[in-house]
Amino acid sequence: MENNETHYQHTLQKEITISGVGLHTGLQVEMSLKPATPGFGIKFQRIDLPNKPIVKADVDYVTDTSRGTTLEHNGARISTVEHLMAALVGMGIDNALIELNGPEVPIMDGSSQPFIETIENAGIHKQDAQKVYYSIDSNIYFYDEAKRVEMVALPSIDYKITALIDFNSPVLGTQHAALKNISDFKKEIAPCRTFCFLHELEYLLENNLIKGGDLNNAIVVVDKPVNDGQLERLAKAFNRKRMSVKNEGIGILNNVQLRFPNEPARHKLLDVVGDLALVGYPIKAHIIANRPGHSSNVAFAKKIKHYIKKNRHNKDVPVYDPNLPPIYDSRRIEKSLPHRFPFLLVDKIIELSDTHVIGIKNVTFNEYFFQGHFPGNPIMPGVLQIEALAQAGGILALNTYSDPENYDTYFLKIDNCKFKQKVTPGDTMILKLELLSPIRRGICEMRGTVFVGNKVCTEADLVAQIVKKDYK
Repeated sequence: MENNETHYQHTLQKEITISGVGLHTGLQVEMSLKPATPGFGIKFQRIDLPNKPIVKADVDYVTDTSRGTTLEHNGARISTVEHLMAALVGMGIDNALIELNGPEVPIMDGSSQPFIETIENAGIHKQDAQKVYYSIDSNIYFYDEAKRVEMVALPSIDYKITALIDFNSPVLGTQHAALKNISDFKKEIAPCRTFCFLHELEYLLENNLIKGGDLNNAIVVVDKPVNDGQLERLAKAFNRKRMSVKNEGIGILNNVQLRFPNEPARHKLLDVVGDLALVGYPIKAHIIANRPGHSSNVAFAKKIKHYIKKNRHNKDVPVYDPNLPPIYDSRRIEKSLPHRFPFLLVDKIIELSDTHVIGIKNVTFNEYFFQGHFPGNPIMPGVLQIEALAQAGGILALNTYSDPENYDTYFLKIDNCKFKQKVTPGDTMILKLELLSPIRRGICEMRGTVFVGNKVCTEADLVAQIVKKDYK
């Protein structure tokens, strides 16, 4: 998906159906993915049950994480949702209705790849609605001492994940995997299959807990020598003529070829993507997960959701990383705007799209206005904060013009202006403006917000007009 499209919500272009067996139930399930309206989110519907109950893909409805992630609500239960949820996130699908005629999402080959292909066959439709991201502005920690699981969400301008696994296994060793951009999910993470150890598989078989299990939908790691009797029992269980393991009975059952050297770590990362999708909000954060599992992922997702609900008034707070090069530096800004020192109040532009702009103004004690505005108690004048917003908004308004230097933007109106926090020397103002409606006939309506850190200092609705210059 193109970067500028990530600012919009997406659904499927058309309905599409996929069928397969459930890993744990062994039941053949038919599943239909249907387009949905903006704001609908991801919901599952059990069409085989009376009244066809719907379950929202939400961490609050998780009831079991023992062998996958299970949702339950309104008398409906849907198991093993994580691989499908990861595929929806990886393909940028925000809104969809998932209809099933059984209690479990098909396991397919144990990865997200078949679901990715299904979504691509349906096509992706960009919707006329903004996608609202929630930025993490402080670290969120999760620690499970008993399982030695550590997870943390760090502030980031993008959504990225690092996963580390260590099962003290001579076959797997210590592995890690990283997803630096969600656009890489399809190629780097989606093909990676679920895995288990042989002793776990034997327990599941003995207790009839993987009725749909097959060597085509999971990697079985053999980290202790096995004898011929064990291999014969496994061959019978999976209806195979024979089973084998290389390297003196240690390795991968039936010598299945790994798709990546670190495929298990990548699959654990896939599970993190799918389980954290149940937070219910698209987030911008760097997730680091050490020894993750479904129960830990869900507990961490609940913690993130609680954080977002508590800080919703600060939703989508921009993250400013001074180490990253700006989109516009001061020289480029001067080419687009008619302002100059001492009245140029934007130092750089760090984000710019068709619908929003984020600018930076570093406030120092040397600003000319501090000489006469509250001497001894320097406070940046509110009207100059609005002017700084207007100048950043001018960059947004002229972004669609190939020759912005030939146009000016003029104020027509300011509405709903509020000053909530003081701006003082040493503060870095983050100037965020979003279009309230498409620009028509040169009229630009914007919502402007001044942040210092994660605090809103000033906000206002601005209306400006784009006018071609009639002077030199």
